[in-house]
Amino acid sequence: MSLIGRWLGAAQHWWQGSRDAELNWRLARQHNAAEWRKRQALDEAELAAELRKRAQQLAHELTLLETRHQNELAMLKIRCQQDLQDYKHYLAALDKLKISLRQNHAHLPEALAYTLHHHAKQLLNRLWECDEAAEKLKIEMQLLEFMAAVHEDNRNNGHGNGLPRNALALISGGDTPRLYESEPKSAEKTLQSP
Repeated sequence: MSLIGRWLGAAQHWWQGSRDAELNWRLARQHNAAEWRKRQALDEAELAAELRKRAQQLAHELTLLETRHQNELAMLKIRCQQDLQDYKHYLAALDKLKISLRQNHAHLPEALAYTLHHHAKQLLNRLWECDEAAEKLKIEMQLLEFMAAVHEDNRNNGHGNGLPRNALALISGGDTPRLYESEPKSAEKTLQSP
């Protein structure tokens, strides 16, 4: 064989060897590639199933949250309606307090009776507008103490000419009403004199 023939034979042999090696490599990898495609398809199916399951869980949780929020809203509406009714009852009680002041202290100037009533209404409004529990309790105690002082003044006075001194002491900044003290006559005479 000539040199060119040998060279062509070697090139053909190399080309066939290289093709055979590539074919062998592909045949060896074909099983791995098929396995990889199968695993990829399984992984995609598993991921899709997991996503569907998670979507169902989220939908369920969302439904629970919506239901819980609807119930809380309904309860809040009921509480607000009850609070409004309580507020109306408080206002009616304050109006009765004003009437009892006028009846038990007939000599009392009308402006003073309205001032006492107005003070009680201010305490009530502060109580209703307050959001902090501790402050709300403090204001509620002030309102109760004021109403108790007015009631005690009415009870002690009967239909006499005394002043509602306990209630006035609370308004003027006295810490505790003097519920059982006797009224000094000089203060009464000063307020009653023309």
